[in-house]
Amino acid sequence: MSRGSVTSRVLSILEAFSPERPALTLSAISHSTGLPAPTVHRLLGELTQWGAVERDETGVYRIGLRLWEVGALAPRGLGLREAAMPFLEDLYEATHQNVQLAVLDGMEVVYVERIAGRNAVHVFTRVGGRWPAHATGVGLALLAHAETEVQERAIGGPLHRYTANTIVSGAELRRALAEVRRTGVAISDGQVETIALSVAAPVFGPADTALAAVSVVVPSDGYDWRVLVPAVRAAARGISRSLGSPKAARTPSSAVRGSTEM
Repeated sequence: MSRGSVTSRVLSILEAFSPERPALTLSAISHSTGLPAPTVHRLLGELTQWGAVERDETGVYRIGLRLWEVGALAPRGLGLREAAMPFLEDLYEATHQNVQLAVLDGMEVVYVERIAGRNAVHVFTRVGGRWPAHATGVGLALLAHAETEVQERAIGGPLHRYTANTIVSGAELRRALAEVRRTGVAISDGQVETIALSVAAPVFGPADTALAAVSVVVPSDGYDWRVLVPAVRAAARGISRSLGSPKAARTPSSAVRGSTEM
């Protein structure tokens, strides 16, 4: 990113914040961006006045609510979440586990909604968070229905390993995506954490392209994930129907044909 324009400098300041570093001092931002402290101070003043960042009494900066308000207007977030919430809530009431909604952005998934029970299995995901698509149930569901170019890019790697169960070879990922297309669901068993298993299904839009994916994450041990498949598929179909998918409006088959773990 060029440091020559005001826009690029402002963006570099905002990029300095992360889930691991949500609160930063002026000097920390200057060090992270490589920008002179006086420049950072001036731009932070403008960002604070607008509401993009907030400064507390100790001089520490955090992302402001105004920026969140603008981000919430993203079309793949706002309208999608509104259509999905009734179905996500139903899915949560049926399981009291982690229910998630995500979209594909490059080779990563971005979580736009999540409902979690107090006693649900631990997950690293959060609203606004990102994870590599190949290692998640929602990511596999989306990649399986992405354009061929996107699929081949994912298969070409690199594929980061998180656990011994993570898909790390292109051939394995290709087989996994074919299985998702065959069964209509993605099963990601212990790919990010060995204690968690995800059952996911794609959500289609008006052009019958996959816009998002919905998932339930449950403990990998002692939980029969097969009982979740009909509910997850029904939730994904309901959201798709709400978004105007012609495919979802047609009568679905009543059975899942031979799902296997990935």
